[in-house]
Amino acid sequence: MTLDFDPIDEAAANWRGAGWAAVDAMTAATSITRAHQILSGRIDAALAPVGLNFSRFEVLALLSFTKEGELPLGKVGDRLQVHPASVTNTVNRLEADGLVARKPHPTDRRTTLAVLTRDGRRRVEQAAVALAEIEFGVAGLTGDGRRSVDTAILELRVAAGDFVAPPSQRR
Repeated sequence: MTLDFDPIDEAAANWRGAGWAAVDAMTAATSITRAHQILSGRIDAALAPVGLNFSRFEVLALLSFTKEGELPLGKVGDRLQVHPASVTNTVNRLEADGLVARKPHPTDRRTTLAVLTRDGRRRVEQAAVALAEIEFGVAGLTGDGRRSVDTAILELRVAAGDFVAPPSQRR
């Protein structure tokens, strides 16, 4: 439903009127949250025809970028920055669909590998095309707008300890 006013701007006016602090921080956080909702909806709609959601796509994509198409489950979680339980759940679903297989690590009996199957590779390639067609949901942002968003969110991620930015990314 399209509104005839900006509800975030309205919220900011209400916050100012109430004398509440951190109006700019509230509007930034609310804008990011709303943008996430928009992107999630667009991405889910693009991936639905290939039977994936974004978290399942991310695992398949990560595996497809490895030399052998496999990674330890713990590394999958580390690289995607998700909890081990989420990795297990996602890999379970991918395995049930025949897109990933599990196998024991050849030298570490404590470790299980997630292995991309042939069907998984085909599916991730279809999904990548679908996401490219919708510009990963950011259609409507210009190249400059995309770079500005990336730069602003990079600051937030580094400040939160998401990763250590190399000198070339420090602003």
